[in-house]
Amino acid sequence: MKDKLLIIGAGGHAKVVCDIAKNYYKTIVFADDNATGSVLSCPILCNVNNALALEKCDFIVAIGNNLVRAKIFDAFVQNGFKPATLIHPTAVIGENVEIGRGSVVMAGAVINPCVKVGFGCIINTCASVDHDCFVGDFTHLCPGVRFAGSVKTGKYCTFGVGTCVINNITICDNVNCGAGAIAVKDLLQEGTYIGVPAKLK
Repeated sequence: MKDKLLIIGAGGHAKVVCDIAKNYYKTIVFADDNATGSVLSCPILCNVNNALALEKCDFIVAIGNNLVRAKIFDAFVQNGFKPATLIHPTAVIGENVEIGRGSVVMAGAVINPCVKVGFGCIINTCASVDHDCFVGDFTHLCPGVRFAGSVKTGKYCTFGVGTCVINNITICDNVNCGAGAIAVKDLLQEGTYIGVPAKLK
């Protein structure tokens, strides 16, 4: 077991992150700007800015907004904190998979061989990423997302619950796919895509 983890954020997503972290850390504490008390019996110590002055330890940003997560991640790295990578014990991780610092892989997720996941990503509950995919930094695959092989995404993307992306698709930065969307061609313009097939809103 590792010694201590600081979780930034104390909302619903943070509960799931904390539940995973309990498999790996003896002590877990939180920082949040809008909550006090505790999360799953772990104390909320202070707001986010004050947390920068805490004793240096491992940390993870448990905030769903990709751009906010990236900004906080950078601030804590610059202040000497070490980003943790958390993988639920029930996740399946294939051979030659790289998972970037600050990323979290939730229960039931599957990441098949030769996938690269960037910094600060969320691979949420029961999402699957097939062979040779690249998931850009600070991207969120919501529960039940399905990537076929050789999908490549940019940074700061969000794929809503149940989104499917067929094989060999390229997706640019700052793309949001609505729940249940199916991407069957490259998404090369920033914005929100919805429907079957996924089209720019």
